[in-house]
Amino acid sequence: MADDDGLLASLRYLFADIIGDEDEGPPVLPDACPDHLGPAVTKAIDLLIAYQSTSYAQLYIDRLKRFVGRRGVDDALLAEIARLMAERMAYEDAIRIAQLKLGEVSAVGGLAARSADDVKKFRLDELIDALPAVVADPVLGVLDQFGWRRRRVSIRFSANNRFSVRRLRIEAGLKRWRLFSGRYARERVWVERWLHMIDRSLTKQPSAAPAVVQTATMIQGYGDPYRQGIADWHVIIDGLAKPTFDGVLVLPDLAGAIAEARAATMPDPRQAALKRKIAEIRARAPAVS
Repeated sequence: MADDDGLLASLRYLFADIIGDEDEGPPVLPDACPDHLGPAVTKAIDLLIAYQSTSYAQLYIDRLKRFVGRRGVDDALLAEIARLMAERMAYEDAIRIAQLKLGEVSAVGGLAARSADDVKKFRLDELIDALPAVVADPVLGVLDQFGWRRRRVSIRFSANNRFSVRRLRIEAGLKRWRLFSGRYARERVWVERWLHMIDRSLTKQPSAAPAVVQTATMIQGYGDPYRQGIADWHVIIDGLAKPTFDGVLVLPDLAGAIAEARAATMPDPRQAALKRKIAEIRARAPAVS
């Protein structure tokens, strides 16, 4: 039911964003939000409004409300959930890089102070996946036919002349379509699962909740490091956390097990070292009574 509620919330905010339903103003902090956390959450709201929309920032607040005043969630843990969720919801894609580059123009008030160009390398499928699925899927099919899905291209993000700034504005303007993209769909599912695992940890093994929260730091950026982080995260959650919460694996120190597994992660698509470490941890676990 929690996942269904999250899906309905995401769809509601998606359509509000598309039709421009922003009349209610920016979201307000949850009533029970600690005073000292207010500036950080307000900063996250501003970030997500700029990144996507007011309704997207409201989704962030609604997700955060699940843990405000929750038993076992102290101020420090709530602050980490708030910080890491904002970072993950403002995930890095070509649209975001264009937004940040435009921010440099705004910061200096024009083109007088020339900024260095940023050259980023993306896979073709990564660029196409930021577009609405109805457009992206046929293009990805063509890329598959030619074996070009994984071909890398260099994109220059420049703010040094009026033409390049105009191009940045076009690229940043694609944010209106971001919520239709395959990348957004996967990010939404990931955030909801991360929050669900935090919730289960608070119920089943509260001492492990901070470690579960910190697993969000495994996922950064774009390209191969991003895909590796996502894959490693799912292996650790599916191999250690979920079976512990389901009662089919006994790990009294789940936090320690997660830390041990994370130490074994490597930039290896086969995940050989990580899977071997998880097998070792599971082999040491006592039998389920």
